[in-house]
Amino acid sequence: MSDFGDVRISNDVVATIAGLAAVETPGIAGMSGGISEGLAKRLSGKNVQKGVSVEVGQLETAIDLRVIVNYGSKIHEVCKNLQTNVKESVMSMTGLSVVEVNVKVEGVVFQEEVAEALQRVK
Repeated sequence: MSDFGDVRISNDVVATIAGLAAVETPGIAGMSGGISEGLAKRLSGKNVQKGVSVEVGQLETAIDLRVIVNYGSKIHEVCKNLQTNVKESVMSMTGLSVVEVNVKVEGVVFQEEVAEALQRVK
């Protein structure tokens, strides 16, 4: 609380920041909205909140991510970098303390599949 009143940051804002930071992480092919969703939808990037769940309090936030990684990537390294990137982005933009960034890898994609999916989306 400041002298001027309360500042509250919505779940959607934190989810958008986390989603953008996630897709900018090397080795991440895209976000996953769920197993039933098609590859083109998962990789289109049009809705970065897909695959992101957040709980936002007044001072802290917890983030859950569902991602697709590029085949050949070292998944544990990609996920560690992902957690760091998301945490730093959310903390620097919102001032919230990020207490956890949980990552669930829901798929692996070959680069050829990414290129084909992106072509179909265009």
